[in-house]
Amino acid sequence: MNSPRIVVMAGSSRREALSRKVAAACIAPLAAAGADVDLVELADHPAPLYNGDLEVESGLPEGIVSLQQRLAAADGLLVVNPEYNGSITPLLKNALDWCSRPNPADRARSGGAVYAGRAAAVVGTSPGALGGMRVLFHVRDILGYLGMQVIPQQLAIGKAGEAVGDDGCLRDPAQREALDKLAQALVDTARRLRR
Repeated sequence: MNSPRIVVMAGSSRREALSRKVAAACIAPLAAAGADVDLVELADHPAPLYNGDLEVESGLPEGIVSLQQRLAAADGLLVVNPEYNGSITPLLKNALDWCSRPNPADRARSGGAVYAGRAAAVVGTSPGALGGMRVLFHVRDILGYLGMQVIPQQLAIGKAGEAVGDDGCLRDPAQREALDKLAQALVDTARRLRR
């Protein structure tokens, strides 16, 4: 059986974003759980702020079309998101919104088809002690509304600036164990849901 393909996406594209460092730390646990991992950098898929008039006038941005194709080729999605004022980042929300739009030239790999019936998991990051706990619920709700099967396991990584060691792994043994369990649950769910 082929390995489930899991897209890992950080909710920030800032060069030193803690969410990007934690997203990179998720690759090894997912691979160990049996996944083929596709690390997406949202900066590689630029799009203006979603506007229906712009969509009608210009269609989908090229970066969004390529992101839709990557999501459509995946069996699951792991989102690592910082907390912006207790909620999701504008960058991630914009990308999710654009990808939910149908592409008349490729309906099978666009719109709701890129989300529906796929597995999803959420990790939050914060330089503070709570680890982005509040953002987890917002991202879970959005992914569920898009038709994804969001697994119950989630992880909030507090003091994220100190969380990732020089080896690229989480330093804290309890966080490492929680991430390993989340990764295994996501891969197992993606495998079960695979069509």
